[in-house]
Amino acid sequence: MTAEQLQALIQSHLPCEHITLEGDGRHWYATIVSAEFEGKRAIQRHQRVYATLGAKMHTDEVHALSMKTYTPAEWAALEK
Repeated sequence: MTAEQLQALIQSHLPCEHITLEGDGRHWYATIVSAEFEGKRAIQRHQRVYATLGAKMHTDEVHALSMKTYTPAEWAALEK
């Protein structure tokens, strides 16, 4: 799976204001900014992203996904 394919998959199920992906095709590191993360703890945010991947995690197309998840306000605060 390419970074573009993974990004499209995540964005098709989760509205993202910003997303970056780095990886080797199986092991990925993502930074994801979404308003859907408002009021959610980190584990809930990660579960929401994993839900977008569906069977891709179970079939090992995406072996590992490490992520940082932010709300738009949290992201804006980091950029200052």
